[in-house]
Amino acid sequence: MIERRPVFPGVIEINHQAGYRIGCNVYLVYDGLDWALVDIGYEESVDEIIELVRQMDFPLAHCRALVATHADVDHIQGLAKAKAILKAPVLAHPLAVASLESGDKIKTFAEIAAQNVHLEMPPVKTDREIRNGDLIEIGRHHLEVWHTPGHTDSQLAFRLGNLLLSGDNIYRDGSVGAIDAHHGSDIPSFIRSLERIAASDVEWLLPSHGPIFRKDDRLLDRTLDRLRGYLKLADFGTCAPDWPLIEEWDRELAEGRLPGAAPTKAGAKAQTAGKP
Repeated sequence: MIERRPVFPGVIEINHQAGYRIGCNVYLVYDGLDWALVDIGYEESVDEIIELVRQMDFPLAHCRALVATHADVDHIQGLAKAKAILKAPVLAHPLAVASLESGDKIKTFAEIAAQNVHLEMPPVKTDREIRNGDLIEIGRHHLEVWHTPGHTDSQLAFRLGNLLLSGDNIYRDGSVGAIDAHHGSDIPSFIRSLERIAASDVEWLLPSHGPIFRKDDRLLDRTLDRLRGYLKLADFGTCAPDWPLIEEWDRELAEGRLPGAAPTKAGAKAQTAGKP
């Protein structure tokens, strides 16, 4: 047996426990003999993770849930294998079910031909759909489910006291989970999710990638300001709901303005309308 190295009482992060990076952050939440895993990572890592759990003296038969934060291949490719070994139920948001049960390679990022990414996505049946406000019982612990869409439509976070298992919402450097139209990303929803985290009284954020960090309101404010800027930029294509440059281009075309020419009085007035 090996000594358990909880990051907080009742919470072990598998990469931290191993002392090296196995994959995405996998959180083992436990109380007494009961335990659950939040995310599992790639299929190739499942045997190593379960063996580590066994060596920490957690009875494999007492796994109460395999929880998906969202349906991305780097978080859930190993779910089918883990479920077969542990005989534990799979929990996910309703919007993740179709991707999980069909093994959707596009929405899960398992297939990105332009970047030569060609991964298998084994389908897995969802045993329980979890929604915002639901509770996941693990012994005396209760994980409160937060639906925090934006990175994906199914993105979940889980509150445990002053901790938030925050998924791919934000990382310690202020980065956020990938924004991609094929992925079900939505920038206005992402902003609302981050605003919810910022307004909460949680003290620690336990992300799905990278180190755990103390909630920093200034960091969240900077990230929110950046995402609000994306609302009017084409950096993320159809994920941006508005692009004022196109309206400016329409006016310049209508005016017949050549490159470098000053705007007409009507065009200048339109550009400055509403400005202080």
